[in-house]
Amino acid sequence: MHQATSQVRNTMFFMDFSRVCEQLEGTAGRLDIIDIISQVLPGLAPEELPVFVRFIMGRIFPDWSSRKLGIGPNLLYVAIGYVAGMKKEEVVEKINATGDAGLAIEELLSIKSQTTFFHEELDIVRVYNELIAIAEMEGKKSQREKLLAVRRLLANAHPLEGRYLARIMLEELRIGVGEGSVRDAIAKAFAVDSALVEHAIQALNDTGEVARLAKLGPIALRDVHITLFHPVRMMLAQQGTIADMIKEHGQIAAEYKYDGSRFQFHKKGNWARLYSRRLEDVTGSLPDVIEKLISATEHDVILDGEVIAIKDSKPMPFQSVLRRFRRRHDIAEAQDAIEMVPNVFDILYLDGETLIDLPLSERRKHLESAVTLYLAPQVVSSDPLEIERTYKTALDAGHEGIMIKVPASPYSPGQRGKNWIKIKPEVDTLDLAVIGGEWGEGKRAHVFGSFLVACQDGGKLIPLSRVATGLSDEQLSEVYELMKDKVIKKSGKEVTFEPGLVFEVGYAELQVSPTYQAGFALRFPRFIRIRDDKDVTDIETLDSIRERYQRQSKSAQAYQA
Repeated sequence: MHQATSQVRNTMFFMDFSRVCEQLEGTAGRLDIIDIISQVLPGLAPEELPVFVRFIMGRIFPDWSSRKLGIGPNLLYVAIGYVAGMKKEEVVEKINATGDAGLAIEELLSIKSQTTFFHEELDIVRVYNELIAIAEMEGKKSQREKLLAVRRLLANAHPLEGRYLARIMLEELRIGVGEGSVRDAIAKAFAVDSALVEHAIQALNDTGEVARLAKLGPIALRDVHITLFHPVRMMLAQQGTIADMIKEHGQIAAEYKYDGSRFQFHKKGNWARLYSRRLEDVTGSLPDVIEKLISATEHDVILDGEVIAIKDSKPMPFQSVLRRFRRRHDIAEAQDAIEMVPNVFDILYLDGETLIDLPLSERRKHLESAVTLYLAPQVVSSDPLEIERTYKTALDAGHEGIMIKVPASPYSPGQRGKNWIKIKPEVDTLDLAVIGGEWGEGKRAHVFGSFLVACQDGGKLIPLSRVATGLSDEQLSEVYELMKDKVIKKSGKEVTFEPGLVFEVGYAELQVSPTYQAGFALRFPRFIRIRDDKDVTDIETLDSIRERYQRQSKSAQAYQA
């Protein structure tokens, strides 16, 4: 790798990037990872910084963008087969044996490179621009065009470059670099406060752009604002109790917990867009919801809320909402069948002003003055009996439970902290990534019958449990269709998937266990539902599972006492 200095070099070649990745992949310590990245950043040109930061996190597009590259494993395997001079089936066999598409492709390119004497050097900006061009290919011939473009990239890639190029295309870099490490590396590289970097990331939802601003200095970082039609991550909640929240904060705010889908609504004048929890633009699927929200405010706003399905004045199950979020055709017919109702509970932006730093109590005042319809009810009290009554009212109305929020808390995009707590009577559940499976038996032999699920820890997925119960034949068929092209390794009856699908898993209790890498196991794990409104980055962290286990242990001790 070219030595990084404070002087900006002319070009960062993709080989430089690949060597940084290789170094990071072999580095376990978080501080060492931060140090490696922070040494590289100052030497990058302004146009390279955003690209490098996104690539090092295994991404191509800014976090706010819902754009997709549109390259599945099959297309990539056909392309590498052509470049390496072998059939796709031989490529798949090699990947199954390795369990890692990147390493397999590196090996295949090393065989090819023995007979090839010319490489056109790739630099990271060129690779980025070519990937953007691939993402923009549409129409009947787009798959053919994408295939040719991927073949050209791979043909110019050295073996090591191929390892990381393939992984970036599959959005699975596997080098253990978490967002926190990149944030701290940016702060260290440009001698700016880590909290300032974090705040800029929350507002812009684009770590690459934040790195470019950090190079300019703290003033540029402070001057960031939420931008309309660039969605920010949604604030998240964790488990807790009413008693603990009142004990810690005194007065608390209680709101209904809806069994629907989160949305973020952006409006400027008469132009509006609606984004899902995964920040996908779902405007086209929900014109009725857009119309209702436009009628609810005359202001330019970004609103946070949850849309629920209503039939005969009663809330419908979560899956009814998801079907509408997914729908691309026959929208009018779907609108007539079930009414979709938005419930707005927060405001992030109002007429040019970013509001996320204001306390919830202040944001609520802005919300009530700016929005006249579809406001979610809120009860503020320090009386546990009043909060309990609100909880019962929510359940009686057919909702999941309540959310408890700290009135003094800011809006923290993407954060799952103690400022928002969910209270519901159901079994405890976890949102976990599906990383593996096993073929079923008997009449289920043609589908995957059980699944290995994982939590996240510092950018890595850590196996936590196997789930086999709770799935109907119809659901198993649905999961099979979603995952059949995501298989990257086979071993007997077991398969390994490219992560992407999220399960909500119910369980009786957490147990300490050496069986799984997480150090815990789920007692009586049970599939609840597919959470395709969530991304792998939204799944439970190992730290939060440890906290759950500690709360569970305290509850057991209190019961025994």
